[in-house]
Amino acid sequence: MKVATAQLSRQADEKAVGRIARCWKLTNEQLGTVLGLSPATASRLRSGGFELDRSTKAFELGQYLVRLFRGLDALMGSDDDAAMSWLRTPNLDLDGRPIELIRSVRGLSEVANYIDDFRARV
Repeated sequence: MKVATAQLSRQADEKAVGRIARCWKLTNEQLGTVLGLSPATASRLRSGGFELDRSTKAFELGQYLVRLFRGLDALMGSDDDAAMSWLRTPNLDLDGRPIELIRSVRGLSEVANYIDDFRARV
């Protein structure tokens, strides 16, 4: 049962990564940069032709991306346009546009932590 649950969880997260990329209008190149994958592999991930291995950095980065999406979605009341606007607007606290910052591991972590911290204050 544990194996089946873990597999369903991984598949759900991979589908979530693809949905996030579509929602945030990330190109395969942008998604690949965030996850540390080639644009071709990011394309296969989006179409279901590639699965993230739980033991890889790409899987871990995908988890951060899902965490960021869920946190931002909660803050914005599921308003995708507001979330897109926030991602693309320069943020003084983060010293840059979140959509650009998430292209590095450090930036993705900082943006996800920023959203988590902000949610904790609300």
